[in-house]
Amino acid sequence: MRDMTVRESNSDMPAFPAEGGAVLLQGAAGAIELACAVPEGGGGRAGVAIICHPHPLQGGTMHNKVVTIIERSLLELGLATVRFNFRGVGRSEGAHDEGRGETDDVATIAEWLRREGPGDALWLAGFSFGSYVALRAAPRLEPAQLILVAPPAGRWDFSGLDKPACPWLIVQGEDDEVVDPAAVFAWAETLQPPPHLIRMPETGHFFHRRLMDLRGALKNALAANLPPVRQAAHD
Repeated sequence: MRDMTVRESNSDMPAFPAEGGAVLLQGAAGAIELACAVPEGGGGRAGVAIICHPHPLQGGTMHNKVVTIIERSLLELGLATVRFNFRGVGRSEGAHDEGRGETDDVATIAEWLRREGPGDALWLAGFSFGSYVALRAAPRLEPAQLILVAPPAGRWDFSGLDKPACPWLIVQGEDDEVVDPAAVFAWAETLQPPPHLIRMPETGHFFHRRLMDLRGALKNALAANLPPVRQAAHD
């Protein structure tokens, strides 16, 4: 991820860590705690994905197992990744804002990433409440790919959200005990053009015993839309 460290010399913004690591980024409500990662061996593809976690008032953090399996899947596809804690979680400052301020924080992270890696493809992903935030942010940020895992249709109002222009993927367990699968499938049927929908049988909300299946589903579904291989830097 050598290109991600390029920035103006007088910038007071942190650099994207070339080997991955923790970053504190200043947002509208204070610090945003980030965990950045890069593909093994460096290089990879000219793209980076922001991954949003489940509801913070219900124990959601960037360390959630579904969030980290999304991260692992995207790293294995060659993208750099950024997990982050929503407001009021971990070292992130501020208070929960029902998705509004959280969307602004995603935009702040995206602006930083685009400054650090001009020309790199931006992907957005989210799990549960994080899917709602990612979907809210997508029309504003115009990502190259949107990934929603167990989006809480029926629990949050998706009807007024603008639809993204990019390719998007929905993964939904058929035995989800938190999000109503029927509501997700009914919502997906209203979308034009339709997103790529993966229905996972015998799968609950947290993908217990199905995390490796989720990993495989993501990698298979996303392989056709990957950004190009990053060009090696020359001295």
